[in-house]
Amino acid sequence: MTDHYAVIGNPIKHSKSPLIHTAFAKQTDQDLDYITKEIPLDGLVEGLKQLQQAGFKGINVTVPFKEQVWQAVDTKSDHASRAGAVNTVVFNDDGTLYGDNTDGIGLCRDLVDNNGIELKDKRLLLLGAGGAARGVIEPLLSYQPAELVIANRTASKAQDLAELFAEFGQVSGGGYDDVSGSFDVIINATAASLHGEVPPLADDILNGGASCYDMMYSNEDTAFITWAKQHGAANTVDGLGMLAEQAAEAFRIWRGVKPETTTVIKQIRG
Repeated sequence: MTDHYAVIGNPIKHSKSPLIHTAFAKQTDQDLDYITKEIPLDGLVEGLKQLQQAGFKGINVTVPFKEQVWQAVDTKSDHASRAGAVNTVVFNDDGTLYGDNTDGIGLCRDLVDNNGIELKDKRLLLLGAGGAARGVIEPLLSYQPAELVIANRTASKAQDLAELFAEFGQVSGGGYDDVSGSFDVIINATAASLHGEVPPLADDILNGGASCYDMMYSNEDTAFITWAKQHGAANTVDGLGMLAEQAAEAFRIWRGVKPETTTVIKQIRG
């Protein structure tokens, strides 16, 4: 019998997740289908209930529901508990919901394994302190960077996150005006890039050989990728590989088998 999965969000039509999971299912010989499901902004709880009643086995969660779903699930992984955001849900047979967060694993695999970007002993800057940023801090710190600086328009949100994850490594937080020195890797976790905006960053913020990574993606260069190229970044990477890698980890949680991602990333890049 075919198992049903979905990705929820609002808006969601643009999502490449059905393409990715369909490719994973074919590759691993799993009998499942995967759709997009747009949930009304004020209708998350009802939307989850409808999917569960319809017999879905699990869902992925994207903007703007990651933090709301974190509150809605019955149990969650330790990592998701600290992250305050959930992007992968398992609908258990007993009616309970289990939440996990695969964003950080997806980001780090794409940075390190797919693109050869070193994190150990490097100075990292993370832009943003919302759900997208929260999910990646602990995995980034596991690679033992020299320092992770979190910068956000509202400085207190970045400071709170830094305190929350202080036990995992050298991390600090503040406003964009508080950022000082230069960095080896800058990761954009804000959605501003999709609206043609880039956080205010100093012209000399990139070290020689620096890499810039945008967790967002589009068919054209995002505003952040354009900024990075203009400021001499040695590597610029968008979030399409992260999308595939976090999906692979979600697929493993659901199906117990980890799919290969290289060919799928090539496929979705077209």
